[in-house]
Amino acid sequence: MLDGEIALVTGAKGGIGAAAAKALAEAGARVIVTARRLADAEAVAGQCAEGRALGLACDVADPEAVRAAVREATALVGAPTLLVNNAGTVQPIGLLHETDADAWAANINATLIGAAAMARAVLPAMLDRGGGAIVNLSSGAAHRAMEGWSAYCAAKAGLAMVTKSLALEYGARGIRAFGFAPGIVDTGMQVEIRASGINPVSKLPREGLASVDDPAKAIVFLCTSAAGDLAGLEVDIREASFRERAGLPALPAA
Repeated sequence: MLDGEIALVTGAKGGIGAAAAKALAEAGARVIVTARRLADAEAVAGQCAEGRALGLACDVADPEAVRAAVREATALVGAPTLLVNNAGTVQPIGLLHETDADAWAANINATLIGAAAMARAVLPAMLDRGGGAIVNLSSGAAHRAMEGWSAYCAAKAGLAMVTKSLALEYGARGIRAFGFAPGIVDTGMQVEIRASGINPVSKLPREGLASVDDPAKAIVFLCTSAAGDLAGLEVDIREASFRERAGLPALPAA
C-alpha cells in the first residue's frame, strides 16, 4: 500500500505515535521513528516490521534538532515523503492565571511551532519529488475551548490553521495536508488528564477510552492517495463516513 514511501513520525515513544509507526511499516513504508530520547525511538523502531524502521532522537521544540533529524534520515534512508506530526503535550493543565508562563509557552513551542518546523524541513524534498503527505494530529480542542487546557487548545487551533495554510500554499504542487482528530484514546496523555481532575474529559473511565489501533489505521489511510479529496480538512475519526473509507468498524450507536 505504501511501498516506496518514507514516513517520519514525531513523538513516537508510545501511544498513537508508536502505533502509527508500526502500522505505516506494516503497510510497506520505511519509517523514521523519532522521540526526544534515542533509546525510546530505537525501542519502537525495533517493534516495527523487520528492517522497515529506524529510530532517531529529535526534540521538535529545538529547530536545529528538527533540521538535523531530517538531514540524518535523508542520509540514511532517503528524504521523507510522509510526515506524521504527532509530538505535543497537554501540559500545563490548570486555569490560565495559575499556570506557569514558561510551561505554557513550551506547549506552543512543541505542539504548534515544532510541527510547523518539521513541515518546513521536509517540504523542499517533497516539492522536488512532486508530492507528499503531512498528517497533523489535531483534536476537538482545536475548535472548542476546554477548561484547564488553554495552552493545548491554543496550540491545536494554531495547528489547524497551519494545515489549511499548507493545503493552500502547496496543494497544487502535490502536497496533501490533513488535520486528524483521533478521538479520546488510551494514551499517556490521558493519564495526565485524569490525574488533573479538570473538565469532563478527566472524568471519563479508562475502560471507555479508544485503543490506539484505529487512529493508527486511519493515519495509514490518510497517507495514501485515496484520501486526497480530504486534503486541507480537519478529519475526525468519529465521523461515520470517514471510518467506512478508512476501513474502521462502525462506532456503536449512542
